[in-house]
Amino acid sequence: MTAPAREHSPGLFIRGFTPPLSWRDFGLIAFDMDSTLINIECVDEIAAACGRKDEVAAITEAAMRGEITDYKESLRQRVALLGGVDVRYLQQVYDERLQLNPGATELVAAAKAAGLKTLLVSGGFTFFTDRIRDRLGIDFTRSNVLEVAEGRLTGRMVDQPWGDICDGEEKRRMLLATCAQLGLAPTQAIAVGDGANDLPMMGEAGLSVAYHAKPRVREQAMVAIDQGGLDRLLEIVRA
Repeated sequence: MTAPAREHSPGLFIRGFTPPLSWRDFGLIAFDMDSTLINIECVDEIAAACGRKDEVAAITEAAMRGEITDYKESLRQRVALLGGVDVRYLQQVYDERLQLNPGATELVAAAKAAGLKTLLVSGGFTFFTDRIRDRLGIDFTRSNVLEVAEGRLTGRMVDQPWGDICDGEEKRRMLLATCAQLGLAPTQAIAVGDGANDLPMMGEAGLSVAYHAKPRVREQAMVAIDQGGLDRLLEIVRA
């Protein structure tokens, strides 16, 4: 049975440990992107271009809540509905709708200053993860590639050398592989997410953080940030 969480300070809950923790205990911090590092679900915003945002967003919400168990199929369904969207709209989404969530810059900077490597693992798309990687100076990324033909989305994704879709299991594998590459134990990793497909990597990490998360994720995480920005983790993990 999962231990009950207790409120460390308003809107910040902890479970299973006594703060503060030290950055010295960790060597990697892994982030989900959509609704964690950034304020939107990119697939939903792309769908707005073809008048299908409500339909796509309903599938996204069910997947993030864990009500759809086959994440890969749910993503294929959503991407199929994007067929025909002009790729220029992706840049418009990035420029006009996407923002970093509060505290994202500060938390990433603090982790890097403490010597941690950073990982971005997303069920979203490389168009956005590449830009967030460059913007924040992220060390490693894994996400999905949208197929494009004649300047428009085809409604399909491109298989990559590591597999077809970055789902929860791939997030877990990438976290473990990155730890191995860095010579770290998984317990030396921090994993931050908000949806059900983040639970596999959060379950491997030494510290799991739910950020304004779905109930199932919040109930299992060691830290739940329900109010304020990502930098509230700095109340718990210090130099």
